[in-house]
Amino acid sequence: MKNKYNIGKGKNNLTRDVVQGFDSLNSNRILKDISKLSIEQLLEKYSTNEKGLKEEQILKNRREYGDNVVEHGEKKSLIKRLAEAFINPFTLILLFLAIVSVITDVVIPIKTNTLEDLNYATIIIILTMVIFSGVLQFIQETRSGNAAEKLLEMITTTCTVFRSEKNSPFEIPLEDLVVGDIIQLSTGDMVPADIRILEAKDLFISQSSLTGESEPIEKTAALTEDNYSTITDYPIFAFMGSNVISGTAKAIVVSTGNNTLFGSIAKTITKEEPETSFTKGVNDVSRLLIKFMAIMVPIVFFINGFTKGNWIQAFLFAISIAVGLTPEMLPMIVTTCLAKGAVSMSQKKTVVKNLNSIQSFGAMDVLCTDKTGTITEDDVVLEYYLDIEGKSSSRILRHAYLNSYFQTGYKNLMDRAIIKRTEEQESKDRSLIDLSEAYVKVDEIPFDFSRRRLSVVVEDKNKKTQMITKGAVEEMLSICSYADYNGVVKPITREIKENILKVVDNLNDKGMRVIALAQKTNPSPVGAFGVKDEDDMVLLGYLAFLDPPKESAKEAIKALREYGVTTKVITGDNEKVARYVCKEVGIPTEKIVLGRDLESLDKVELTELIESASVFAKISPDQKAEIVSILKDNGHVVGFLGDGINDASALKTSDIGISVDSAVDIAKESADIILLEKSLMVLEEGIIEGRKTYANMIKYIKMTISSNFGNMFSVLAASALLPFLPMTSIQLIFLNLIYDLSCIAIPWDNVDEEFVKTPRNWDTESIESFMVWIGPTSSIFDWITYLVMYFIICPAFISKGVLYSGISDSAIIQSGIFQGLNMKSAYEAMFQAGWFIESMWSQTLVIHMIRTQKIPFIQSNASAFVTILGALGIIALTVIPFTPVGAMLDLLPLPKVYFLYLAVIIFSYMVLVTVMKKIYIKKYGTLL
Repeated sequence: MKNKYNIGKGKNNLTRDVVQGFDSLNSNRILKDISKLSIEQLLEKYSTNEKGLKEEQILKNRREYGDNVVEHGEKKSLIKRLAEAFINPFTLILLFLAIVSVITDVVIPIKTNTLEDLNYATIIIILTMVIFSGVLQFIQETRSGNAAEKLLEMITTTCTVFRSEKNSPFEIPLEDLVVGDIIQLSTGDMVPADIRILEAKDLFISQSSLTGESEPIEKTAALTEDNYSTITDYPIFAFMGSNVISGTAKAIVVSTGNNTLFGSIAKTITKEEPETSFTKGVNDVSRLLIKFMAIMVPIVFFINGFTKGNWIQAFLFAISIAVGLTPEMLPMIVTTCLAKGAVSMSQKKTVVKNLNSIQSFGAMDVLCTDKTGTITEDDVVLEYYLDIEGKSSSRILRHAYLNSYFQTGYKNLMDRAIIKRTEEQESKDRSLIDLSEAYVKVDEIPFDFSRRRLSVVVEDKNKKTQMITKGAVEEMLSICSYADYNGVVKPITREIKENILKVVDNLNDKGMRVIALAQKTNPSPVGAFGVKDEDDMVLLGYLAFLDPPKESAKEAIKALREYGVTTKVITGDNEKVARYVCKEVGIPTEKIVLGRDLESLDKVELTELIESASVFAKISPDQKAEIVSILKDNGHVVGFLGDGINDASALKTSDIGISVDSAVDIAKESADIILLEKSLMVLEEGIIEGRKTYANMIKYIKMTISSNFGNMFSVLAASALLPFLPMTSIQLIFLNLIYDLSCIAIPWDNVDEEFVKTPRNWDTESIESFMVWIGPTSSIFDWITYLVMYFIICPAFISKGVLYSGISDSAIIQSGIFQGLNMKSAYEAMFQAGWFIESMWSQTLVIHMIRTQKIPFIQSNASAFVTILGALGIIALTVIPFTPVGAMLDLLPLPKVYFLYLAVIIFSYMVLVTVMKKIYIKKYGTLL
């Protein structure tokens, strides 16, 4: 059963959801009870023996405990995924309008044989938007749905088992394993289920992706009375998904399939992802549109029906109002903004898996991250090698090297750091040169979980034999009777012991991991050498290790803070190490919350504590997701940086899941953002890009909805007072289309530097208040345009001073460029052309007023793309009434004097908008 399980080096812990799922099956309690059973009692419990289960018992245990299959929920059908992608409030609005447009613009003209009224433009525009946004969401849903499959693909397909019907161990498919089976493990194997160890020899298991422990843990068969804080700490158990680093073992299966710790993780990642700030914002905008449509459309319909008497025309116009109120380009503008952000991020060592996460990146105001590899280098360094008094000593380094170099077991990070530091110092200290050749190894006692130390016996060229032991300080003090002070060996008194512990505490306060080093000359002869020799030793000094903070970490955390993002560190390390590292990089350490502090608090106290603290140390596997969830409940947009299997649920729970390229597959599948470099500096770039993306999306939404809302007010007044429609439905839709097309440059617009300094999130109330404040402002100048067109321009150039109400229905224009046209129809056409052009000018130019809180054109300029495309839109709409297209739209050319009035109206409008903008900012604090 060789390891095909690509776990990697996760540094985080199990989520609250995982542990709750685990506890729901009483697995913690059951395993703790099992840990106290003798081997005989254990075999009896599962009706087995050391030769393995019998055939009838296999069937019985399978019925009682289930198969060794991790279920990961039903995969959504293609139809269901398509339905979810295309059915949402926004697309429902557009689909409804498309259906109505089919009836009014296609079916009715065909039925009534008025083919000149056939119009496919609205239908094509709406359906294109629906298909585009739906396909994009379907692709994203399909991609994220692969997470559970990726998890299960990691599991190897066979394991080695003992069964009574066979005399030797043999391999069986993983799913055939049952509770009570006796299995065999060796180096390279993956643990196929949750097991209790029966026999072990130098067995080291890597649980890094399950628990966040960077170092392999020794597992033993020895019973213990200790009560560990988490079930994964028990040395007598190993868990599905962990790896055998070295050694061999014989074990009994105690949990399979969904009842394993691994199975609990698989179940949590198949849950529906919680609504993120982005999806909530888009849905809120959709609901806002529905609310205003529900109010505006019936009012326009009934007013026009009663005042004009033509209910079919009133219905068509009301529908065109609904289309006008709906920003059809919103899906395309939003998607373009997000895609542009993703492309920009790809140039900054960041892969964006979920486009929606770009905006969440900008909205993030809390980043939860681990310490190792993000704030620190993830590379243990031997910082100090000190004698008993705390002075640097090459003798200590020399002895440490001999111990680490000659031991044959698993060389951990500290062993490698010792060897590396010695090699670096060889050029400065000749006593360190060629140590491996000056000594030969005689014997060793490998590290084990109970002793927490490792001894090596070496012999020099003079045949002097010495035992060198290193290990945890307390354990080393228990076997040392003497201490070496400047070459003088003294008995360890209470005072000396206190001084030793004081030196160690000082090193711990500096974030160091400290182990002690001892020596004994001429231990027992070869063959008689054993643990008994680890007694009456001479304590030589200390080795202090540090995972140093990254040089960029302090600068990055400061930059994140300047952008309104609070960094919270969640680590399994002890509080002293966490305090030192966090203090070094500028994270507040006045309040450090320990895992045990969280256990006895109620929800209110827990919420307050998590909100106020920035560092969480000694966090157990079941507390990480709870911290993220509570922060979200407090109204924060939370980013979560993780790289282990156990992080999958927390990555999905957060508003934006962030992982790294070196993470395990399941973490990368569950994340929204993949960093190609595990650095907080990269996050700063993402935050800036996210806020730019949000700025340009919200610009379009606020500008378009407020402008359209203003147009609706203008239409209401016109419907009530004018004897004809101020603009036909096709004219209104065509105007809306050209305006939206001119807005496709907005994703490339410049964003004021001040704007990106603060976290930005969707705020529907802000959109609504902006619409109510700014929208009616445009209506004032629409009404002025009505008055100018109705009382000045049209009478002067169409009816020789006669107002519309005084013109007979059969009156024909007798001379001029409009000769032969029906006078009333020409009056309407010129009026509509006047408002048609004024609407485009006001909607487009107001972009420059609203896109910034500063004074436009002076303190802040739009990008060249926005300016050019907006100008082209204005030119196109201004020219149309003078072209055959204008004639098709029933528009007439306007006289030159109109443009003089237009210039005064637009200038006055921009001045008033600027004033209203300043008042709005003063009242609400921000424009966008």
